[in-house]
Amino acid sequence: MKDSDARRNKPGLHLGPADPPERLFDTPEDLAGWDPKQELCRPGEYPYTRGIYPGQYRSRLWTMRQYAGFGLARESNQRYRYLLSKGTTGLSVAFDLPTQVGLDSDHPLAQGEVGRVGVAIDSLEDMEVLFDGIPLDRVSTSMTINATAPILLALYFAAAEKQGADLRRLAGTVQNDILKEYIARGTYIYPPRPAMRLVTDIFAFCRNRAPEWNTISVSGYHIREAGATAAQEIAFTLGNGIAYLETAIERGLDADEIAPRVSFFLNAHNNFLEEIAKFRAARRMWAGIMRRHFKAQNPRSWTFRFHTQTAGSTLTAQQPDTNIVRVALQALASVLGGTQSLHSNSRDEALALPTEESALLALRTQQIIAYESGVTNTVDPVAGSYTIEKLTNHLQQVAETYLEKIDAMGGMLAAIEKGFVQREIQQAAYEYQAKIENGSQVIVGVNRYQKDAGLEIPILRIDPEIERQQVARLKELREARDGARVAAALQEIEVTAKSERNLMPPILEAVKAYATVGEISSVLGGVFGQYKEAVVI
Repeated sequence: MKDSDARRNKPGLHLGPADPPERLFDTPEDLAGWDPKQELCRPGEYPYTRGIYPGQYRSRLWTMRQYAGFGLARESNQRYRYLLSKGTTGLSVAFDLPTQVGLDSDHPLAQGEVGRVGVAIDSLEDMEVLFDGIPLDRVSTSMTINATAPILLALYFAAAEKQGADLRRLAGTVQNDILKEYIARGTYIYPPRPAMRLVTDIFAFCRNRAPEWNTISVSGYHIREAGATAAQEIAFTLGNGIAYLETAIERGLDADEIAPRVSFFLNAHNNFLEEIAKFRAARRMWAGIMRRHFKAQNPRSWTFRFHTQTAGSTLTAQQPDTNIVRVALQALASVLGGTQSLHSNSRDEALALPTEESALLALRTQQIIAYESGVTNTVDPVAGSYTIEKLTNHLQQVAETYLEKIDAMGGMLAAIEKGFVQREIQQAAYEYQAKIENGSQVIVGVNRYQKDAGLEIPILRIDPEIERQQVARLKELREARDGARVAAALQEIEVTAKSERNLMPPILEAVKAYATVGEISSVLGGVFGQYKEAVVI
């Protein structure tokens, strides 16, 4: 065992980021024992290091999916129409904070947050407006929603049915990744174990009713944004994926039934070569996990399909135009790493939600990479680089060591409950911030190459009037709907929550009766309870 391996396996040791290169350049000796026939193979072949499709972007470009949502449903609808008219090939919905944590817009705790960081959605009426004039059976939609994922997915399905769409033909993704909320993001409602039930209820419901829908997007993005290293992002994301599949199997589902609809969501950070290697390592590891750990027989179950978003945490409020360069490099790393879908951040997102002009420039960044750079002409053009392959192997080794530690603790849920994952991320974040403060990690415009006066750029401002309008619309809805039908639907959700039956059918019926997100969430909270975060020291 090498000294570095001994250090890495020492009990309680923070594993930290990838080790710095031992040489100024890499050579074949750095890949001693590495077998390209086993670990690389051809694109579209197990273990998919080089990509999950034989032709990759020569056959089909990645989905250009710009994350958007703000204010009321009508404003977000206008932004979606604008993006689609400019070449976006998929929608990605950002919901406001009250919607994410199951509060209606008129709840006292929602005051000042309605429509601020995403679109306010309280009922089916809002969802209908959000997608007015957008045929949901012809547009792929991703929804960043977790604790209230069953409710928002039901709203989406109900809106699609009102358009006349067949649920079996709908394409898209619901994030539905509650574990990373306890780890890094914080928009949880219920305790972990009932929350995991809701995740698997979506798996089971969509298996028959919406078979083309991606039932989860296991998200390393937010873990990385919280301060995790590249290796930690891989390990904790795959650890969460393992936990979801194991829970689903315990409830009687088959791995080969649900794994083909499991997708992933990764961050594209600043270290260009490391990020490319990260995507390749994660893809190879997941293929092995599915084949060896879960004994999956369907090759589609082995494939690691992932969406990428450029790193919001790397954007600077100082000299915001420099963010255009950061995003371009991060987006290029995503493409060279073989992403299936990509969101490129806008230059002004360290200051506010993006303006229309900034969002268009971010989309144009992807289009230039796709049509002008030439990198799409060859599948996995970085394969065989000594540095790329060395980094890929190293990240896999460190990530596998983490997974071994997590397995020894009893799995990912136990590791989260013990605070292990949170502590590792906190330590990595501390170390990175310390490097910024002592100057060893240069951030252009922040700790080096500063300017005395910042560049003034227009930013998007949310009119406070929208909150009053949304609250008024909600009051009108409650007065106009069939109150008895709503009460009966909510009662059925409560009865089902106390049983072991799938909650998606009664939730779908409730949203069709125009029950609100807050009302449904409150009923579930009455049965499941509320989660209180333990302090991790």
